[in-house]
Amino acid sequence: MRDLREFRAGKPRSYPDQTVYAEYACAESGLVFRDLDGGTGLLFSVASRAKRIHFGAGRGSWYPQNNATAARLASDKYFTSLILEDAGVATLGGEYFFLHERHRAHRPAGHECEDALRYFTTLGATAFVKPLSGSRGDFAQVVDGEASLLRYLGEVSKYYDSILMQKVASGTEYRVFLLDDEVVYTARKYPPAVVGDGVRSIRELLTAHNTALQARGLSPVSLTTDNATTLDAVLPKGERWEIPGRMNLSAGGMMVLEGPRSDAALTLARKAARALDLRVAAVDLFADGDGDQQAIRVIEVNANPSIRLLEESNRSDLILKIWHHTFSATGLLGV
Repeated sequence: MRDLREFRAGKPRSYPDQTVYAEYACAESGLVFRDLDGGTGLLFSVASRAKRIHFGAGRGSWYPQNNATAARLASDKYFTSLILEDAGVATLGGEYFFLHERHRAHRPAGHECEDALRYFTTLGATAFVKPLSGSRGDFAQVVDGEASLLRYLGEVSKYYDSILMQKVASGTEYRVFLLDDEVVYTARKYPPAVVGDGVRSIRELLTAHNTALQARGLSPVSLTTDNATTLDAVLPKGERWEIPGRMNLSAGGMMVLEGPRSDAALTLARKAARALDLRVAAVDLFADGDGDQQAIRVIEVNANPSIRLLEESNRSDLILKIWHHTFSATGLLGV
């Protein structure tokens, strides 16, 4: 098996991760990979002697074994919550609200911006808010106080049509990656952080962090804190300052291959994927261990998850396993 790092070294820096993995898996599986967009990796095909299928980056799905209906439902965080609760899977709940007047005649009452303000009050004027169909942690954050909520709504409405508002929850967060009923890997999530250099203040480090996020098309971290002087402190070289809120890898978070202390979390993840009829799913959940089923809550379910963590963890064998499942499910390889 060829080393994945060496394989990636020959690809453009802008090449999508999954395109690298697909081409790598084709080379290992005897399939033909063809880039169809002038070497960008944004559109490509994979072919056997008898069949050819296409993949596209952006909003395209890397997992055609998930049917379109299941994948679309999973992308709506409110619908996902309803389906899971109906199946007896505990979630974080929440309510959805629209950010624009268009299409108002086609939707039920109680989900407009003014309703969001009223619901926010019932949560004690503190809530976790994120786009209803967002990804990569974009605009996913805790909002504290009405003025902050109004600023948030004004900013997020430039990019999204609706949001999900939830009571703030906490716990040890895990991701469970499933192929059908098989747990391929589990990972513990950690929040992003800035690392001190002994020169720049936390505020300056956050500014640089935000510049990097925005270059990747993600919303910046809010430069506020309960103690305003904290942001002006200079961190000693090498010291980490954790950024609360979203923990997505794309937003600077960390994941480490590690499982929850109880198998109850894995059982719940399987139940969630089955309820949504997903053959490939990454189930994010809070699990505090000790076998307490009541302490486990599904945060969301991703039907098109990134697997960059596996490359970073030197687990190219699992990358090949996942792509082999895709090739087999689509008839490119014999089952």
